[in-house]
Amino acid sequence: MKSAKLRAEAQFTATQKKSDKVLKEKERLRKERADQLIRLRNLRLKSEGSDKKGADPQ
Repeated sequence: MKSAKLRAEAQFTATQKKSDKVLKEKERLRKERADQLIRLRNLRLKSEGSDKKGADPQ
């Protein structure tokens, strides 16, 4: 039979691994969202730039 200390250490280790996994997943999702926002911002700026070029009668 395992001692209470060994069970507690095993549970703590499992919890730490799960926490690390969750943090990595959150970071991955945050990076994907940031990349998407950058892509959309660049598209908007490109579109606004071409709109301004078309609007100037110079």
